[in-house]
Amino acid sequence: MRGSTRRLFRTLVVGAFCAGGVFASEEEVFLAPDRFVANAFSGESEPVLKRLWLTANLKPSVRKIMGHDYAALRLRYWHQGSRTAWILEEIGKVKPITTGFVVEEGKIAQVQVLVYRESHGWEVKHPFFTEQFIGAQLTKNLKLDQRIDSIAGATLSVNALRKMGQLALYLDGQVQDSSD
Repeated sequence: MRGSTRRLFRTLVVGAFCAGGVFASEEEVFLAPDRFVANAFSGESEPVLKRLWLTANLKPSVRKIMGHDYAALRLRYWHQGSRTAWILEEIGKVKPITTGFVVEEGKIAQVQVLVYRESHGWEVKHPFFTEQFIGAQLTKNLKLDQRIDSIAGATLSVNALRKMGQLALYLDGQVQDSSD
């Protein structure tokens, strides 16, 4: 290649790389958190907004589920009867994935990716993936009682959603036990 052609080629490659990087780092909102909560309790009276402090008693189990300490000191959740709604975040590869979980009678009733910020693994937002969680319960060793199939190229996002599902079930169990 001649010098000017090489510079043009380099400029195009760098430009394409930078444009891809900007696009890939964009935040994509699929459903606003307030809409998720409204949908989770649609047709029913207003759910009660509550807060759960991640106390010293809860932290070891949360750490076991997540593989690290959870960043928040307290979590907001919505509660009505045997139904709770949780909005949780976990890092996929490098950025947080915000996901809503509805738990009813100790089982996952709904999963919705609310905000996705990663450049890869976006397939986890689709119903073909999230519907695998429906009906899942937590085992005594804090794992899901059903298999969640992975997606090629989205392993870290899949793992993040799986951990958040386990956490939602664990936290639901804690608040349901305390409200008896």
